Amino acid sequence: MMKKMHYRIATVAAWLAVASAPALAATDVANAWVRGTVPGQPASGAFMQITSAEGGRLVGVSSPWAGMAEIHEMKTVDGVMKMNAVPFLELPAGKSVELKPGGYHVMLMGLKQQLKGGEQLPLVLTIETAGGKKETLELKLPIKALGQ
Repeated sequence: MMKKMHYRIATVAAWLAVASAPALAATDVANAWVRGTVPGQPASGAFMQITSAEGGRLVGVSSPWAGMAEIHEMKTVDGVMKMNAVPFLELPAGKSVELKPGGYHVMLMGLKQQLKGGEQLPLVLTIETAGGKKETLELKLPIKALGQ
């Protein structure tokens, strides 16, 4: 009887340890930041490095501080710099994708307040994994003052 009780306690303890372990995110974000703004400036950009362990795509971005947030690509076409929204950004498995000035970035439009250096902007990324699952990452991006 005592042996069965120890077995049950050990089984329950092992199950609780596994159930309470934090889930490992399939996507990692590093070196994230947002460019600060001057009073009245309606838009800014957010930049970061995204690595998806299993691969997938960035399919959505949002921030309560912006009326609209989109994934954008900036590129030079016939000597002219052009910026366009893209519906998603591919995230190859295990490879870092850099969102940077002059390339892919998150465009924040209709800003509801000035973005001041030293503050943190809340940003939500929606990732669709290679397996078709949606992963939501809630981030706080440091705001860099203009000129930094």
